[in-house]
Parts: sequence; C-alpha cells; structure tokens
Amino acid sequence: MTASLQSVTLVMGVLNVTPDSFFDGGRWFAVDAAVAHGEELIAQGADIVDIGGESTRPGARPVAEAEELRRVVPVVEALAGRVRVSIDTRKAAVARAAVAAGATVINDVSATLWRVAADTNVGWVGMHLPGEPATMQDNIRYDDVVSEVRDHLVARAEQAAAAGVREVWIDPGLGFAKHDSHNLSLLRHLDVLVSTGWPVAVGASRKSMLGRLTPGPDGEPAPVDDRLEATVAVTTWAITQGVAMVRVHDVPPAVQAVRLAGAGAAS
Repeated sequence: MTASLQSVTLVMGVLNVTPDSFFDGGRWFAVDAAVAHGEELIAQGADIVDIGGESTRPGARPVAEAEELRRVVPVVEALAGRVRVSIDTRKAAVARAAVAAGATVINDVSATLWRVAADTNVGWVGMHLPGEPATMQDNIRYDDVVSEVRDHLVARAEQAAAAGVREVWIDPGLGFAKHDSHNLSLLRHLDVLVSTGWPVAVGASRKSMLGRLTPGPDGEPAPVDDRLEATVAVTTWAITQGVAMVRVHDVPPAVQAVRLAGAGAAS
C-alpha cells in the first residue's frame, strides 16, 4: 500500500476560479482576485490550496478544456512555491498543465487520473462519483453505500499505487450522487474508510445537505451563507474520526479545529 503518512489533519482551502460554483462562483473568477484570495488562504493557515476551473456542483455543465486551462494555469503559477497547490480537475490535459505550472496534487473527482499522477510524480486524491455532475442526482441507487463507496475507492487507490503514485488519498464524495441519508451514513462510518489504511479526505464545506439538515425557523433549508456552523461541526467530526485532510472554503475555523483536536489527543 502507498499512503500519505501524517499525524495531523491537513486543511485544503478551496479556490474556485469559476463563475458558477455553488458558494463562491464569480468571486475569484479574475486571475488577480483568485491569486489574492489564494494568498489569503495561505495567510490563514491552509496546508494546500485547491484550484479548480470547472464547477462540479449538481447540474453543472462541462467546461471546455481550453477555457479551464485559461482559468487555472496562471493562478497555479502565481501560488506554487508559496504553498502546496492542488488542481481540481477531471481532465488529463489540465492536470498535466497544472503540474507543469507547479501543482503537486491532482484532486480528481472522477478518480480516473491516477496514471497522470504517476507519470508526473505528484499526489492524487480519488473521489467517489458515479456518473457526471450534470446528471449525478437523477438515478441514485445503493444497497450498502458505505461498503460500496469503500470498495470502489480502495480499488482505485490500489490501481494508483500499482501505477506508481506514492501519495494517495480517498474521498467519499459527500453530495456527489448521494442522498442526505447516504451522506450521513458515510459520515457516521468514516472509521470504515479510515480503517482501510488509505488516507481519507472529506469535503462537506457549505454543501446543500448541510442546509437541509439545519433548516431555519421557517423550515426552509439554511442558505449557503448560513452553513458555516454546520460545516465546522462536520469538519470537526471528520477530524476526530482520523481523516487525513479536510477540504473547506473557510480555512480559519478548520485550522482551529485541527489544533484543538491535536491538543486533546496529546492531553
């Protein structure tokens, strides 16, 4: 087994260079704005800055390769060397270009780019996503979501290791082709994923499931701007369950959660 050995949970800060991401779409679409926000994430304590140029929210449509390259490569070039940079993409050409620009991790929601990671000698995050973002919520079926996600991810991780990837994480893909009950089962049984021995990455930050699980007084789901507390709760839970990395939009509370969890473990 090839694994990322670490004793402290890493904080991956999200940097979406997109006009349509569900939370911060459009905020950092210009290169200068994206670089400035990346610098802010670094100052806040992010261990990795995850740069993405294509939204994978439910219903999102694919972005042309040339456009995705235009969005992400200048930002990777500007931030690489100041912090560890990952590229959030499903396209091999984008992954290769980002690595050439300085990225050292491929955050792969398709879990298909391990050969690119092996060829370029970088880390790889393989996520569970059956289907495509545009239609992934249309036909969701699991007999046992925890075991099915585990088995799928372990198989992909083993393929990556066999290809020569030396740094591998597995991500259960919360909110990707999953109902809330599936997301909760995966969160409740994170120990099952952790016990595989493969480092686990979890990204629940501000997702719609948190809005539905924390409705307001009117019974309506909490809007995306009101999901910070729920995000911190889930992130803290994941840290206590032994995950190796949390992917968040809001870095400072995640950094604090990691520090507090570490202090508690040491006492």
